[in-house]
Amino acid sequence: MLQPNRYWQTSTIASSLSQADLLNQLIDEAEAIVIGIGAGMSAATGFTYIGKRFTDAFPDFIEKYGLLDMLQASLFEFEDRQEYWAFQSRFCLLNFFDQPVGQAYVDLRQMMSNKNYHIITTNADNAFYAAEYDMDKVFRIQGEYGLWQCSEHCHQQTYQNEALLREMVEKQSNMKVPEDLVPYCPKCGAALEVNKRTEEKGMVEDGHFHEQKDRYEQFLKENKDKKVLFLEIGVGHTTPQHIKHPFQQMTEKNEKALFVTMNQKEYFIPRNIRPRTVRIDEDIEEVLHRASSK
Repeated sequence: MLQPNRYWQTSTIASSLSQADLLNQLIDEAEAIVIGIGAGMSAATGFTYIGKRFTDAFPDFIEKYGLLDMLQASLFEFEDRQEYWAFQSRFCLLNFFDQPVGQAYVDLRQMMSNKNYHIITTNADNAFYAAEYDMDKVFRIQGEYGLWQCSEHCHQQTYQNEALLREMVEKQSNMKVPEDLVPYCPKCGAALEVNKRTEEKGMVEDGHFHEQKDRYEQFLKENKDKKVLFLEIGVGHTTPQHIKHPFQQMTEKNEKALFVTMNQKEYFIPRNIRPRTVRIDEDIEEVLHRASSK
């Protein structure tokens, strides 16, 4: 828990607060809030990649390939493009176009009302759109399940065709979509794929992506010397280079900053920022709901 800190009044009374009250007071004290959202946030609100949600949607793919979770499956090398789009069409509808509103996202949005904040997320689902965020305050660094890109990355542009995805789901048979429904790049003729980052190839970063990136970086620049709360929610260690490590590094550089991590799993914290780190380890959805109700 927090140590006494001359910049943060809450640090002197933290031990007597519930985690929801502590989070609220830290948010109220902050001059700027940088929020990093990972898969744990969506999982906490019910959008999991494992369990019944996965097995109900993909029993045929699980039986054929022994896939263990939906995220692993979304990166799997299927035998051909018809099978790829049979899986991805279902995946994109489930995790983007038909994804319902998540209460944890609504609660967080309400907590940020009239606050000076910006969000960076590694999630590519529809949660921020569904919860009606100001999308100018959200940087989606890992792409979006609702967008497509050239599989050869021949040009930096993305595409969207919800109607075609729905037709793929309707007309697929034996884990394949009809060949005439497979989308191809209008520039080079290579097959299109879902717009998301991979370790091997990265991803297509179009003009909209760079607008998001520029707004996020401008926010960091404008607030770099202020009393900044770096709030990390449900971020694991799969891609620490996008949120976890930058948040920790920026906290170290700014003596007025605090690093707050909301996660039931404990991760390594660099020694230099441990006195300015708070770990909230209760259920993310419950803490946010209680905090938003105060």
